[in-house]
Amino acid sequence: MKMSDIIEAFIKDLLKDEKEYVEIQRNELAEHFNCVPSQINYVIQTRFKPSQGYYVESRRGGGGHIRIKKINITKSNYLMHIIASMEERITASEVDIFISNFLSYGIITEKEAKLLKVATSDNVLIVSQDIRDKLRANIFKNMLLNLVEEDFNK
Repeated sequence: MKMSDIIEAFIKDLLKDEKEYVEIQRNELAEHFNCVPSQINYVIQTRFKPSQGYYVESRRGGGGHIRIKKINITKSNYLMHIIASMEERITASEVDIFISNFLSYGIITEKEAKLLKVATSDNVLIVSQDIRDKLRANIFKNMLLNLVEEDFNK
């Protein structure tokens, strides 16, 4: 495992133990993992974003107090947030990241993940590159909207 993965797992374990949020000191955590504080910043900025279901409050000074709160969101709200924040174009690797996040948060099933991946892959979208990423975004958004509608119809 990479150091970033280890730090992420450690923070997520802390969140499991706490009820509402976890407060950490950037310098203390860096010392614990024998790394620089910027490594802690990197993990928090890339692995604990609002789009991933987290709210982060950070204060400078005094060791860098950080409060991380897991946001309880429904499948539909999460997918709608992703759809609304998605750009006009999306690459295959960006879709893979979204799908990976959806799976890790239990938003979609393995079968749904495979369908999303196949429908948006470069192997299927045999058009010029300037059109491909825009077409992929439209397909991906519509498939996610279908998952939202399916959730509402339950």
